[in-house]
Amino acid sequence: MDALLAALADPVRRRLVSLLAERPRPVGVLAQLADARQPQTTKHLQTLERAGIVTSQRTGQRRIYALRAGPLRELAAALSRLADAADRVGGPHTTYDRYGLAVHTERLAAQEPGWADDRSFTFHRSLPERPELVWRHLTETALLARWWTPDDLRVCELVFEARPGGRIVQEYRDAEDTGDSDPVAGRAEGVVVDVSPGESLAYRLSPLLPDGRLAFTAHVDMELRPNGAGTDLDVRWRMTDSTVESADFVAGIEIGFGQSLDKLAATLAANPHDDTDGTDTDGTDTDSAGRADGTARTDTRSAT
Repeated sequence: MDALLAALADPVRRRLVSLLAERPRPVGVLAQLADARQPQTTKHLQTLERAGIVTSQRTGQRRIYALRAGPLRELAAALSRLADAADRVGGPHTTYDRYGLAVHTERLAAQEPGWADDRSFTFHRSLPERPELVWRHLTETALLARWWTPDDLRVCELVFEARPGGRIVQEYRDAEDTGDSDPVAGRAEGVVVDVSPGESLAYRLSPLLPDGRLAFTAHVDMELRPNGAGTDLDVRWRMTDSTVESADFVAGIEIGFGQSLDKLAATLAANPHDDTDGTDTDGTDTDSAGRADGTARTDTRSAT
């Protein structure tokens, strides 16, 4: 395909292909119709022939060129598959477009500090596991690292001290940036407010702007309730301290945290009755003593 695309990159060669699509033609006629010199036309036709797009045969003193439809159909099919992948309903490109519209809307609204204060978001998920296991996924860093980022991101640093006053640090990068060559995608810092194991969790979390200032403060309240099949999880976000520069962050809350909760549900479904034995997702050991007193804290800089 590379040779085919390279051959078609030149506008003169594309013109020759168009002419040959009508009917086979000799070099001299092609040169006239393409308004080009014959030696140059011959070189272009040879390039197209090497790429498999055209074929030729000598008839008397003339060489006649004809178009081969097969390679063009294969190229068209490959390009069509790429377009179909990009247009897949609900796929990454749909999310990208949705986020772009949200960013535009929020930037127009962000005219002065406090512009998004008291904005709230609610989320609900019915999770396929008992509250005790869901609680572990909400508070233990080894399990948090599996789901606590939107799609296409990975945790590179995570601290969650699951006790009142405990510290929270969340930093993440692009999931494919294994060499840390791209800037950090995001960082947030916060504090745990209230802990009722298996029942409720409350914390404050503030995304940081590139200069280190807080973008806004999210007040997050989670409630867990057992149901017949597992656990109902209800989450409420409420915002304060919003800055003008926080518009891009605000635009991504509903999409990003919703994706994270979907990953939590998928993780629980894929690993029923998961009893992590103190090994973090990147192979490092979590402090089991810390878990015993209600504190979960580890550094997952290489978690994927």
